[in-house]
Amino acid sequence: MTTALSLHEEVASALRDGHPVVALESTILSHGLPPGRNLDVARRLEGVVRDGGAVPATIAVLDGRVVVGLSPAELERVCAPDAGLDKLSLRDLGPAVGLGRSGATTVASTSALAAAAGIGMFATGGLGGVHVGAAQSWDVSADLGVLAKVPTVVVCSGVKSVLDIPATLEVLETNSVPVLGYRTDDFPAFYLRSSGHQVGWRVDDPKQAAAVIDAHRAYANSGVLLANPIPEASEMDKELHDRLLAEGLALVEEQGVHGADVTPVLLEHFHTASGGVSIDANEALVLNNAKLATEVAVALA
Repeated sequence: MTTALSLHEEVASALRDGHPVVALESTILSHGLPPGRNLDVARRLEGVVRDGGAVPATIAVLDGRVVVGLSPAELERVCAPDAGLDKLSLRDLGPAVGLGRSGATTVASTSALAAAAGIGMFATGGLGGVHVGAAQSWDVSADLGVLAKVPTVVVCSGVKSVLDIPATLEVLETNSVPVLGYRTDDFPAFYLRSSGHQVGWRVDDPKQAAAVIDAHRAYANSGVLLANPIPEASEMDKELHDRLLAEGLALVEEQGVHGADVTPVLLEHFHTASGGVSIDANEALVLNNAKLATEVAVALA
């Protein structure tokens, strides 16, 4: 599959020489953050990775090319207000490439493309999961199925509290994906440091995490989830969070929103109704995850 990838020379060189590389997704930039702020965060994310001693590889599909490691101009294009990028999960990559389209990669597609490029470490905000009511709707994020099949380490702040967290953890277990809590015994819930559910294993420093990842790869081909809670100072107030969540769910019900459209509607409600508090939290946690991913990538290298 590497022949179908366009690697930035800096990324290709780092991979050849065995230097640490950290993959970054583009959906958070094109669909998750407002214009202007998204470019600032994109540059800061890459800066955090570089400052930590690794090479950043932001991934996107541009004019039918899978690009692993964006140039400054390509990063600006992804973040432009009029970019008009499709949101591409793994199932969408073939159509987008075959039809010469442009799109931003989700956790599922970024994980798969990172693995195909030989990049084992990926930092993101939150993982997709099992939606409430999935027993009837079968609405389960492709992120979980992809992690079952690719050896990518995903560093994230758990999953959003709107999801069925116990079911999500069960699916990860079924698919042999170890869930490691970074300096915590609790599985985080994105804006909140704890979901109230425990993780299977805990690691307290990058070297411990690297040792576990290294050992896991000797026995399994599945990925690893490294759950890193949002920094304490940036955690959303629990009362505010619960109110926004209840309002958002009522809005989804009222508008008859289903499937993949639910999360964007809820996030938009969080962003607008919180007066930007949720965007600040989102930014803080993804930067923190990029920092940890870099530290673990350096320890592995």
